[in-house]
Amino acid sequence: MNASPHPRSPWPALWAMVIGFFMILVDTTIVSVANPAIKAALDPHTNNLDNVVWVTSAYLLAYAVPLLITGRLGDRFGPRSIYLIGLAVFTLASLGCGFSASLEALIAMRAVQGLGAALMTPQTMSVITRTFPPRQRGAAMGLWGATSGVAMLVGPLAGGLLVDGLGWEWIFFINVPVGVIGFVLAWILVPRLETHPHRFDVAGVVLSAVALFLIVFGLQEGEKYDWGAIWGPISVWSLIATGVVVLALFIWQQAKTKSEPLVPLGLFRDRNFSVANLGIATVGFTVTSMSLPLMFFVQLARGLTPTQSALLLVPMAVAAGVLSPLAGRLLDRVDPRVLLVPGLLMVAVSLVWYALIMNPDTPVWAFLLPSALLGIGNAGMWGPLATTATLGLAPRQAGAGSGIYNATRTVGSVIGSAAIAAFMQARLESNLPGAASAGGDFSAGRLPDAIAGPFSTAMAQSILLPAGVILLGLIAVLFLRHSRHTVEAAPQREQAPAERP
Repeated sequence: MNASPHPRSPWPALWAMVIGFFMILVDTTIVSVANPAIKAALDPHTNNLDNVVWVTSAYLLAYAVPLLITGRLGDRFGPRSIYLIGLAVFTLASLGCGFSASLEALIAMRAVQGLGAALMTPQTMSVITRTFPPRQRGAAMGLWGATSGVAMLVGPLAGGLLVDGLGWEWIFFINVPVGVIGFVLAWILVPRLETHPHRFDVAGVVLSAVALFLIVFGLQEGEKYDWGAIWGPISVWSLIATGVVVLALFIWQQAKTKSEPLVPLGLFRDRNFSVANLGIATVGFTVTSMSLPLMFFVQLARGLTPTQSALLLVPMAVAAGVLSPLAGRLLDRVDPRVLLVPGLLMVAVSLVWYALIMNPDTPVWAFLLPSALLGIGNAGMWGPLATTATLGLAPRQAGAGSGIYNATRTVGSVIGSAAIAAFMQARLESNLPGAASAGGDFSAGRLPDAIAGPFSTAMAQSILLPAGVILLGLIAVLFLRHSRHTVEAAPQREQAPAERP
């Protein structure tokens, strides 16, 4: 039987969905550049950095928690339908972000954005897993990785230009036309795939949400409350400890659930799936946490504008965007560790390099060098980790596996965002006791020379945290198996039906 031309090639559908995935990534990198401007506009009267970090953390928290179930929603109702709903939510929430008149309103709308992103993200990987033959998934995931690299370039540059030219609100308004175009293309090009009936583990959703919120809130607000009491007998550490206990209860509940748990623990019997999830958690932590101290350093200690700050990231984005597709094609033929080990190592080295030169006297051009090394490292980690994690998944498990993988990545990002805020604040307290009385203003403009030096030291010390975490990921990927064995045993491609919307 002859099928229509679209289902025979999975590439048009992937290109259409990549637009939405690109927008999600751009929105994260745009906000990292705009954080100082957002703080100056909506939170100018405090010298704490953790308030504005909730603009990122709220997004990531709302992104992470539903991912476990949104992957299943794609299996149940079709990845195309759930993707389109998520894209509509994300685009409308972007309008709300732009019109926010207070930091609290912006944080709330960012949470809605996160929900939209959670609906969209697993569907992209699920479509790759269900429509690409195992031996072509490396190339498809290479495009996925290249999208990350291009977003690293477009996000900071667009963010800098928009913040400098039109105001921070436009980093969100720009999503509206992109979202509309992406919606139309996905409606036309993404096929309807076979759906699979699923039961939804409501108890698992509640337990995972409570655990993540308690842990992240405790980490995020710890420095603000001096790691002591928050409300009466409730302390920061009691919140974190309760979150860990609830997380353990969630894992126990998942193991005992006999129908369909939110997290099918059987997937973790696949060593590559388990190791790739551990690796992507460290990558999520590192990529999210590294940008905050770097952007605050170059804008406040060096006096660069958002646009100038973004230009320092151009070598990273270009290297990642150009090399990621090449790495994807190479992955179809080599052991994943050939790419992952040097890639993760280069990321760690680049962050240590940044830390060594983050002082007021370093020539600005010197920051382009670790940026380029960081981009090369990025090309060797995104696509290879995603391909390794999903290569052995059966079509019925594509949504669950993609949801778990993306949830793990985003949980790493959430913890990274919270941890770097607490670590930065601690380093500031150590290096700049009484900074406010000395004339320091952490909301906008270049810091006085007397403060710029210690502030730079605090930011340099802070960026060593993600460097240490990515080294843990490097150790983890040493335990991967050669992907060739997985390719030979991988399920064959599930053909998309020829029906069109």
